[in-house]
Amino acid sequence: MILQVEVLRDLAARVLSEERFRHTLGVADWAEQLADHHGLDPVRARCAGLVHDLAKEVSLNNQLRYARRWNLLHYPEDAQSPYVLHGPVAAYWLEHYYGLDDAEVLAAVENHTLGRPGMGPLEMLIYSADLTERDRDFPKVDILRQSLYDNLEKGTLACVEHTLIYLKESKRPIHPLTQLTFDDLQRRLNIGTGSKNT
Repeated sequence: MILQVEVLRDLAARVLSEERFRHTLGVADWAEQLADHHGLDPVRARCAGLVHDLAKEVSLNNQLRYARRWNLLHYPEDAQSPYVLHGPVAAYWLEHYYGLDDAEVLAAVENHTLGRPGMGPLEMLIYSADLTERDRDFPKVDILRQSLYDNLEKGTLACVEHTLIYLKESKRPIHPLTQLTFDDLQRRLNIGTGSKNT
């Protein structure tokens, strides 16, 4: 499948509820804006935003069933908390059933919930746009948006940190990939800072 905004928008509109589709459009709009600002491909960003939640409303039992069938379970926490599976399930679905072959878009969809060490710019952008799109309304969301606008890597680190704090405060389990993502972004930024000061 060639990346076509209208085709992917129509697919999302068919698959998602009205409320989830509204969120999806918010992510796509904000991702496109951030991509344009940071010199990334805005069409790719919009496309990834449009399909990032394609499997979100599939029942958790079915997500788990698909993840087992398609060998997408890599941590015990994946099966224990199947709400984290909709990204990998959607990415597999898009690649194998719709023929989407853009590796960066697929990675952004796959990793938008948990992140991963070594995230590329589009992955960081979709992860962060999902948390901070226009309809999100929680304390400090405007600070996160500004941070993302100023510096994508630092802004993404702030978004991951926000998620970790939220999970700890609400006594919810922290998936190892999210902790590894935070550690990796911190390391990358510290190395970057250190090299500029030498």
